[in-house]
Amino acid sequence: MVIFPAIDIKDGQCVRLYKGDFSTVHQVAESPLDTACSFRNAGAQWLHMVDLDGARTGRRINSEIFLEIAKISGLKVQLGGGIRDMETIEFYLSRGISRCILGSAALKNPQFVRQAVETYGDKIAVGIDAVNGMVAAEGWLEVSDIPFIQMAKQMEKIGVKTLIYTDISKDGTLEGPNFVQLSELSKSVSCDIIASGGIKDIKHIKALADEGIYGAICGKSLYSGTLDLPSAIVAADLGLLFQKSDLIPAIVQEDDTGRVLMLAYMSLDSLKRTIETGTTWFWSRSRQELWNKGSTSGHFQRVLSIAADCDDDTLLVRVEQTGAACHTGAHSCFYKKIL
Repeated sequence: MVIFPAIDIKDGQCVRLYKGDFSTVHQVAESPLDTACSFRNAGAQWLHMVDLDGARTGRRINSEIFLEIAKISGLKVQLGGGIRDMETIEFYLSRGISRCILGSAALKNPQFVRQAVETYGDKIAVGIDAVNGMVAAEGWLEVSDIPFIQMAKQMEKIGVKTLIYTDISKDGTLEGPNFVQLSELSKSVSCDIIASGGIKDIKHIKALADEGIYGAICGKSLYSGTLDLPSAIVAADLGLLFQKSDLIPAIVQEDDTGRVLMLAYMSLDSLKRTIETGTTWFWSRSRQELWNKGSTSGHFQRVLSIAADCDDDTLLVRVEQTGAACHTGAHSCFYKKIL
């Protein structure tokens, strides 16, 4: 799953809204460009941007900011807000924007979406924003009588490959995304689904990834500190940890004492089993098979946390150890003092 950190722009400033209400607008960062670069430095590859002024007026209000970020930040930028004609799409895509998001225009002019998709393919996404399951438009100021699933199917038929779904009642609340509607949507269409609105922490990221959602847009959670971006990127795609090798070392540390108990190797499958079961699983290089620590001795390790190092090639697993960790009967495998 791809993590899309979000920057919304109003009057040239980096802001956030609560449930799409423009009266709740508040600045969350000083510089949009510096914020984008900080996201890149944290490991992000994509950036989700919205022109809130454009969403209300249908005009390119803050285009210089978006183009500067696309040029300088090193991030791929997907942009929405006020993109309602082919001229605007061409303006942005020819100047470095990677993907344009159609919202109100998609609702009111499906033929325009068809033309855009025929011309630009997967560089076009459609944003479906809903209130009580009904599609909203015009910067969320108007609510239609069209169910979100109906619109999603229509967009799929037109040829749209990527849909961004927002339950407006969840946006900016940190209450969690609407998993029920996202699940219904992913089962109804074959499009890539990007979830937006309500994401708070790493648990929500894991749940969306487990659901098979293609992407997650994170805004308020990053600015308020409830979600750590580097952690979210890894949690969204565990395969990133195994790009250098099929096996990576896992240092097992006792949580209450801080003592290092052992070092073993994890594969992607053993890491997933560790997360699923809550006990440590490793890959035996000698036996060439997965093994669950404690399955023979009864000395299981209850996993409390897992962290990746700065290079994403070593894990630190903090556990509650039952009995001895070492096969010799020693509490820790590291008992031979050299210095």
